Amino acid sequence: MAEPMRQQVERYILSLQDEIVSGFEALDPNAPPFKRDSWVRPQGGSGQSCVFALPPSEDGAEAASQTILEKAGVNISIVHGTLPPAAIKQMRADHTSMPLPENPEGGLPFFAAGLSLVVHPRNPNAPTIHANYRYFEITEPASEAGTEEPKLLAWWFGGGSDLTPSYLFEEDAQHFHETLKTTCDAHGIGLFPAFKKWCDEYFYIPHRSESRGIGGIFFDDLNAGSHVRLQDSDKRPRTPEEIFVLIQALGNAFLPSYLPILSRRHSLPYTPLQRRWQLIRRGRYVEFNLVVDRGTKFGLMTPGARIESILMSLPEVARWEYMTDLGGEGTEEGKLMEVLRTPRNWHTV
Repeated sequence: MAEPMRQQVERYILSLQDEIVSGFEALDPNAPPFKRDSWVRPQGGSGQSCVFALPPSEDGAEAASQTILEKAGVNISIVHGTLPPAAIKQMRADHTSMPLPENPEGGLPFFAAGLSLVVHPRNPNAPTIHANYRYFEITEPASEAGTEEPKLLAWWFGGGSDLTPSYLFEEDAQHFHETLKTTCDAHGIGLFPAFKKWCDEYFYIPHRSESRGIGGIFFDDLNAGSHVRLQDSDKRPRTPEEIFVLIQALGNAFLPSYLPILSRRHSLPYTPLQRRWQLIRRGRYVEFNLVVDRGTKFGLMTPGARIESILMSLPEVARWEYMTDLGGEGTEEGKLMEVLRTPRNWHTV
């Protein structure tokens, strides 16, 4: 008998978390190791957060350090329980395969497993990166006698990876997008164009009329049925096993897509002005995550939400300036703003 998909996903994200954390620790062996924090969810499930952050100084000032990373988190969660009506309403807006419960007030049993990471480097020339890979199931309640397995009503995979620089290096953007495109193309040539467009649309800050970063891929609701963003005639993964192979390929591509960029940027010299601009861009990152991101909203609606893990993605330090003078045309900061207002296709393969 085949191993249940939820167990396969659990085993994979545990191994991927260890691989990614080990990759960052090897890049900066003199830095403190990631803090590993295992936790149990009283409503069902568990997880492990692997977080990098230096303790603040006694007077609350920023820590003076030469570490490559300023803050980072590589977190996994494997949880189950019952979705309340508010969470069901939030999810049905984005997942066409999600069923309506016969008794809306009773909620729906669910299982969710995923890895989510955010890395904020110290150097303004090195980009922030975000990625996640997740699996979700909706089931019927088990019988009162407890002799039947819960019936699977719906399942889907989701995920993505996107780059958020403070300064634009075109070769970095090209390397990142080409790595993702090559990985996607091995599973269907229609995947990357759809996922790239979805990413540009999703990571957008409406009240600023600008993107959060320079894109990457974003996808959700991948299952055996039709998909609103993919052509039915296109070759693509459809079974749980096929889609899981795609998820693993993208997870395995994370370090090759990002570590070469971080390796060549983390030691570049930078000025106080560049640090100031980095903190302004991180302010935009905060605005997106707290105001726009549906994952944050869903997490906060879920019973037993672990707030520390949900808000781990926020940078340690950010800045908001009233009518800032940075980012004007003809400046290095302005070059970034041009592509945040008009997304580009970066791949050449």
